[in-house]
Amino acid sequence: MQGLLSRLQTRVVLARLDEFPAVALLGPRQCGKTTLARELVGQRSDVLYLDLELPSERRKLQDPELYFRAQLARRGPTLFCLDEVQWLPELFPVLRGLIDEVGRNGQFLVLGSASRDLIRQGSESLAGRLALVELTPFQLPEVASTLDDPLFRLWLRGGFPRSLLAAGDEASYRWRESFIQTFLERDIPQLGFNIPAAALHRLWRMLAHCHGQTLNSSKLGASLGVSHTTVRTYVDLLTRTFMVRTLEPLEANVKKRLVKSPKVYIRDSGILHSLLEIEDQEALFGHPVFGASWEGLVVEATIGAMPRWRPSFYRTASGVEIDLILSRGGRRIAVECKTSTAPTLGKGFRAALDDLGINEAWVIAPVEENYPLDRRTTVSPLSEFLSRLYPDQRGVERRPAAADP
Repeated sequence: MQGLLSRLQTRVVLARLDEFPAVALLGPRQCGKTTLARELVGQRSDVLYLDLELPSERRKLQDPELYFRAQLARRGPTLFCLDEVQWLPELFPVLRGLIDEVGRNGQFLVLGSASRDLIRQGSESLAGRLALVELTPFQLPEVASTLDDPLFRLWLRGGFPRSLLAAGDEASYRWRESFIQTFLERDIPQLGFNIPAAALHRLWRMLAHCHGQTLNSSKLGASLGVSHTTVRTYVDLLTRTFMVRTLEPLEANVKKRLVKSPKVYIRDSGILHSLLEIEDQEALFGHPVFGASWEGLVVEATIGAMPRWRPSFYRTASGVEIDLILSRGGRRIAVECKTSTAPTLGKGFRAALDDLGINEAWVIAPVEENYPLDRRTTVSPLSEFLSRLYPDQRGVERRPAAADP
């Protein structure tokens, strides 16, 4: 496996530690949270790191208030880094008391792999004291200058470090198969969910075949022999553990009948391809999911680059669609995904822009450089588009600027 690559969120975490008493770094297992945290704490002498997945480390916190106070008395000002904090959600009320008593920023960095539980506990106990930062698997700007053929390598293998940086495609595929098995058989039970691994695996594969399509819980439930509510429970679990993304439809006041069901995506393209038994680039290019896989890659990367914008999609009952719409305040940006090197847009897309009052649209395709398609639409390669979006050194994302005509 190749050496370590820098993460764009490193500067964001450092900035939030300067601004908040506690920072929660959230993301799926094996995406690099611990590596990023160790890189940060390795640069400082005032850090105490605890891996709460280890029983020996959890035993230290049988009386967490006593432990933290003793460490503060002995070490002075300390940044406590608590890895896999979802193992001890009861810690949050204790952290609140200590945070208020000490009264400084940068006291706790907590890492977690189950988003909703962690966010709920944190928001209830640490309101106004906790900043949330999501770490995804590697994105294209993080690897573009380091890897050979970075776009197609990332697309095929996904962004999990051990998959992306494996010695070859076969080794990458084997790692992803092992990851899926471990996630189902160990991680899910450890998080406290009593769900048969075989049933969840089957649903996960079915969702892979529905990647980029609207979620039909009743149809999936009929195929699985369970109720639609059970399907939604399983999908919610996969969402909470960062494996699946459900993209909600845009709520717009237009005189058209709109699709109201969410679209579903497997968040990591490499996991998607493993679930579909796509082992190499040739198999990907010939698979029916080819276009949807590209769409998922673009959607996930764009949402990750613009965390303060609200993502949605637009689709009418007649089939007019915009793959991704980013909204913030009164502004909207449209993103369409095309696998053609000479993409074109139909009248329906332009009519949708008119209906929604959108004046900035992007078509993301495997092209070499930006070029304007019309006065409000720019065709762009994914790498160039993301370079306009990702956080700068202060951790504030930028809006894309349209290409020069």
